[in-house]
Amino acid sequence: MVRVTFTIALVLGYMTGTFPLETSLRSDDTHHTGGGKTFSVRQVSNPDFIRSGPYQLAKAYKKFGVPLPEDLKNALGRLRLEKRKRSTGNEVTKPESYDVEYLTPVSIGTPGQVLHLDIDTGSSDLWVFSSETPSNLVNGQSLYEPAKSSTAQKLEGYTWKISYGDGSSSSGVVYRDSVTLGGLTVSSQAVEAATQVSEEFTSDSNNDGLLGLGFGSLNTVQPKGQKTWFENIMQELDSPIFTADLKAGEPGTYNFGYIDKNAHIGNISYVSVNDSNGYWTWTSPGYAIGTGALVSTQIMGIADTGTTLLLLPSTIVVMYYAQIPGALYDATQGAYTLPCSPTPPDFSFAVGDDGQVITIPGEYILYAAITSIGTMCFGGIQADSGIGFSIFGDVALKAAFVVFDGGKKRLGWASKDLS
Repeated sequence: MVRVTFTIALVLGYMTGTFPLETSLRSDDTHHTGGGKTFSVRQVSNPDFIRSGPYQLAKAYKKFGVPLPEDLKNALGRLRLEKRKRSTGNEVTKPESYDVEYLTPVSIGTPGQVLHLDIDTGSSDLWVFSSETPSNLVNGQSLYEPAKSSTAQKLEGYTWKISYGDGSSSSGVVYRDSVTLGGLTVSSQAVEAATQVSEEFTSDSNNDGLLGLGFGSLNTVQPKGQKTWFENIMQELDSPIFTADLKAGEPGTYNFGYIDKNAHIGNISYVSVNDSNGYWTWTSPGYAIGTGALVSTQIMGIADTGTTLLLLPSTIVVMYYAQIPGALYDATQGAYTLPCSPTPPDFSFAVGDDGQVITIPGEYILYAAITSIGTMCFGGIQADSGIGFSIFGDVALKAAFVVFDGGKKRLGWASKDLS
């Protein structure tokens, strides 16, 4: 059987497609269903993204329904004030961009309408800005227009709503339409068209919505929840898996249906996933700071590509920053900050019981400078207070090659070349 790998690359709205024959990437780590299809999707950058630590921390709390701590609320208020001052011509310092956000091109409808979506393993809705989104809530986003798709079918009486910890929400109506990712199509996928979006989404002009890759039980469509795009495509894949190879400072890659042996170093360590809450929930058996010994402790958390930071139990967070001279909890930021120089200690977490350890380089933990001078940085590790579990977001995921195995409901973690 010849397998075909599809690759899509979009940069600044221009699309090119290549269709190389793929015959050598099958991995012994992969179990095969016989569907025979695999594909790879490379991310593109969001050129207008500014790394704001308080915003990203608040985004995580909101996503999981946690009320914002008062310090963080105040920090966001100051950021909004600075933004208004900039818009009226006053010079105000803004955070330096240490990296950018990366999005994934997705084609919806017939003919295809290309939108740039945030692939989010911490949610299960595929929702997009649409022609039904009020114009005052649209800020440069590309829109899904069902009327221009010959395959769009509205699900009468169906709605969706995602609520956030600050009381805001995104919501709308539901269509079924063709959705293509990396050259592979689900012909009847639930597409949630926004009629209301929260401010944080409106302000991100290049992000056109989310493609959730959690488990379907987390989907918010009423009166009946809908399957995710991955759940719908799984049986057509050579193996019911996808992998995340996220990068620091450059676009990463999502592969579906196969494991690229060249993308990781050494063995892949697999851990079982508890999907009862709809997330890719797993438990790490311990952590280490810098060159210190591994501390044995159970860290239950989720692998979440839709959260930027690494959120851990407060006891671990305190221990980490205690090792860094000058690091402190900064009430004006609502979070921990640390000197931007020298590079802070690495942070490592264990995977399974086979000795596998994933090490996050210290420079990844320097999330963003909080002043133009660049003397203090917002920490990429923060507390998971009130969420109920830890979140292994992009700060952690960029340090690893991660396998999301929907067939066996497990996660695979491996080291990779970070140079």
